[in-house]
Amino acid sequence: MKRHLSGIFFLTTLLTLIIAISGCKKSNSNATITDPPLVVTLNMATDVNQTTAKSGGAVTYTSTTVTAFGVCYSSTNQTPTTGDSKTVDAATTKVWSSSLTGLTANTTYYVRAYAINGNSTGYGNVITFKTRSNAVQTATVATIAGSTTNGFANGAGLSAMFDGPTSIAFNPVAGNIYIGDTFNNSIRTMTTAGVVGSLTNGTLGYADGPLSSATFYGPKGMAFDAVGNAYVADMGNNVIRKITPAGVVSTFAGTGIAGNLDGAANVAKFNGPQGVAVDGAGNVYVVDRGNNMIRKITSAGVVSSLVGYSGAGWVGYLDAIGGNAKFNYPVAITVNTAGTKLYVADYNNYAIRVISLADGTVTTLAGSPVQADLIGQPTGLAFDSNGNLFVSDQKGRVIEITPNNGLYTIAGSLNNAGNVDGAGTTARFNNPQGVTVDAAGNIYVTDFGNNTIRKITLQ
Repeated sequence: MKRHLSGIFFLTTLLTLIIAISGCKKSNSNATITDPPLVVTLNMATDVNQTTAKSGGAVTYTSTTVTAFGVCYSSTNQTPTTGDSKTVDAATTKVWSSSLTGLTANTTYYVRAYAINGNSTGYGNVITFKTRSNAVQTATVATIAGSTTNGFANGAGLSAMFDGPTSIAFNPVAGNIYIGDTFNNSIRTMTTAGVVGSLTNGTLGYADGPLSSATFYGPKGMAFDAVGNAYVADMGNNVIRKITPAGVVSTFAGTGIAGNLDGAANVAKFNGPQGVAVDGAGNVYVVDRGNNMIRKITSAGVVSSLVGYSGAGWVGYLDAIGGNAKFNYPVAITVNTAGTKLYVADYNNYAIRVISLADGTVTTLAGSPVQADLIGQPTGLAFDSNGNLFVSDQKGRVIEITPNNGLYTIAGSLNNAGNVDGAGTTARFNNPQGVTVDAAGNIYVTDFGNNTIRKITLQ
């Protein structure tokens, strides 16, 4: 079954307004009919198969009527033109999607959008993707634990109960799964067969100690280090907690008071931390949502600000280095398999951002504020062992981004909430939040609105 990404090329109202304004008025009084249109290429190819793919673009300014547009592509010319292979789409809108056909399997292609007005041709930025060497896999969704009724109950499969499950993380040491059961203020466990237990007692509070007496307040993102310690973004308490394999909870960093302060772990401050990731050296990275920053905690317990900044104009969308980069409500984070880059779900920018750990450079992998339906509202991220990135989209989908820059909806459907198991895009989720991958490559999703845990098997 082919994967489909419904509505992927519909842009946000912002872009629509920009286009409408620029199309109705000349922003440059010296513009003539020979001025080429200003064009952008959508930054990720979708539905990439062995011989087909989709791409598209948008006209952001034109001095006169656009008469033709599409995308041009080549496997040899790194700056393709209309003299290479191209699509020709009906010039009825300034935003378009094109189907590329006749491609060669396992081949890298260079693509850019184009538009023509009068005798002038404008080109967008070049993107690349690689066609698949084999057929697209089929995804099957099943409810593995929980029921639509909220509550707090352990047990197998549908007998278990959750109340607002959000984060989820696979423990590679123990081979089980931890779940942040937010409204129960509890850390739950689950086997890969769907048997649910509880680590904590579900009492709201802030207390370290043995798991039987430790308390949390709205636990969110979780991640494991190489020896099985779990790190939890205790959002309501504004701290990062640590749970040892022996079952002892401690405060790893933060004071419990919301703020933005670097330094030693016992004086540093966070503001609503929501996601964590751990690299091979034991450094912990935190999505400090309230500060729109990514923070770093060394294994020795020193907190620093990695990228983003807090102050005037601190919310935004800007790819840059370190403190010059801007985010808008980042909520999840993961590290790639090589341990060289961090990937951030930038929720209100509708984008997946990438941070180079070598120099702190922030770039965008996919999506943007004017490509809202490409990624949607990302809430969870996880890599498998082959470098495929899985993204949970709160708008109802689970998306896969391959190392070859192909993007697919593997399960669910954009803006179609529900509670349906089944194959691929026929399945329905209700506000999916976290995502994780086990050692066998199975994908698990916290279906927040349905109070269930869903399992996706790729075949």
